[in-house]
Amino acid sequence: MKVVVSENRKTSGYEAAVHGATLIRRAISNRGYANIIVATGASQFEMLEALIQMPDIDWEKVTGFHLDEYVGLSIRHPASFRGYLWERFHKKLPVPLKAFHYISGENDPLEECARLGALIQDYPIDVCFAGFGENAHLAFNDPPADFHTEKPYLVLDLDEACRRQQQGEGWFPTLDDVPKSAISMSVRQILKSKSIVITAPDERKAKAVRDSIEGPITNQVPGSVLQSHSDTVVFLDPPAASLLKKS
Repeated sequence: MKVVVSENRKTSGYEAAVHGATLIRRAISNRGYANIIVATGASQFEMLEALIQMPDIDWEKVTGFHLDEYVGLSIRHPASFRGYLWERFHKKLPVPLKAFHYISGENDPLEECARLGALIQDYPIDVCFAGFGENAHLAFNDPPADFHTEKPYLVLDLDEACRRQQQGEGWFPTLDDVPKSAISMSVRQILKSKSIVITAPDERKAKAVRDSIEGPITNQVPGSVLQSHSDTVVFLDPPAASLLKKS
């Protein structure tokens, strides 16, 4: 795992986008296409804003997958991750993607997991863009995360720390409004990505960042599993890196 500490949050997102764009271009050059996973949340704002402006990416050769989505949430809800990705990424690209496979939280959750799980088997992932939650979750794999299941997508109960983060970031007016379950890509499916680009700014992520990068690998700190991945780069701003001993 490589760690890059940038001078501020915006620079961190930009540098993550530059790195991710390089990986996408490389995959297209080598194979003629690229497959990516795209995350949501406040941590991805600057990265996605920069990524859509990166030059010389043939987006018509890129297939995208959605990392996670709340169960039962309409795409019209302000907190919908499908809506987020459409508004902040998909519709702003200079040309259409080859395809983008969204998670529908309104479909039967188990059927949706089966549909996407079968689909992603045919698309080896070149780049996964993701972040760490305040509880160090990876996607919606809250602690204790399942590090062993081979299922590509899971229906998961969200712990209170995760739900409080979603409410604290302004996505929901009260904690009671935050859904209690979600469809999420599994840890092992994320780890199958050739390269992983983590963007995790802000002081509120500092403990999760420290525990994920410098602590032991444990399912109580889901992000720590990335220490076992051969090509993960974590992009931080100084507040997020403030508890790192090696920063």
